[in-house]
Amino acid sequence: MRVAKYLHSCLLVEEAGVRLLIDPGRFSFAEGRVRPEDFGRLDAVALTHHHPDHADPAALVEIVHRTGARLLGNRETAQALRGYGLDVTVVEAGEYRIGALRLDGVPADHEPILDDHTPANTAYLVGGVLLHCGDSLHPGLLAHRGVAVAAVPVTAPFLTERAVAGFVAQLQPGAVLPVHDGHARDFFLQQRYDTYRRYVERLGVVFHALIEPGAGITVGRPGPP
Repeated sequence: MRVAKYLHSCLLVEEAGVRLLIDPGRFSFAEGRVRPEDFGRLDAVALTHHHPDHADPAALVEIVHRTGARLLGNRETAQALRGYGLDVTVVEAGEYRIGALRLDGVPADHEPILDDHTPANTAYLVGGVLLHCGDSLHPGLLAHRGVAVAAVPVTAPFLTERAVAGFVAQLQPGAVLPVHDGHARDFFLQQRYDTYRRYVERLGVVFHALIEPGAGITVGRPGPP
């Protein structure tokens, strides 16, 4: 599996001929470093929740028009995007197939925020090897302890670095791919990444510091015991 990051929480996954985009939000496109056409052919777009930094309506309209990709998300996300003429297939819990690629929806509460409403957040387990947490460090995600790669939010008003570190220590993934960091300048990100890396490597966890749009990693499937 190939996983490329396009700023903030936006990941492009390629596996078995399937191309899945996750969380194309406004912070990915804000400065013109990423454009909707950069993703090329897409089979589906999965949205963890409807906040605009994860689901940019204008970009989604363009992506669907260009690619015909299916939109996937929870019921609240589907309702929020309906007003933009976007049809979202509801995926909340359990298995969904995109061609040969398996996608599992994992309900995981959004971290508490300073707002009257906290949106429903759906994490995704992609191909059994990549866990995209969305905006969640919910204990229910620990059911996927030992997952090959976890895309974990690392900078946000709703979390602390200690909370992130504690979550990673419990989840024990093979590697961490930091997300939810598109609002920070690159020099600040590098500093925070260095701090996280020192900590998680002591846990035996790899830390993938991807800053440039389109930078990626290859995720192998675990071999037999």
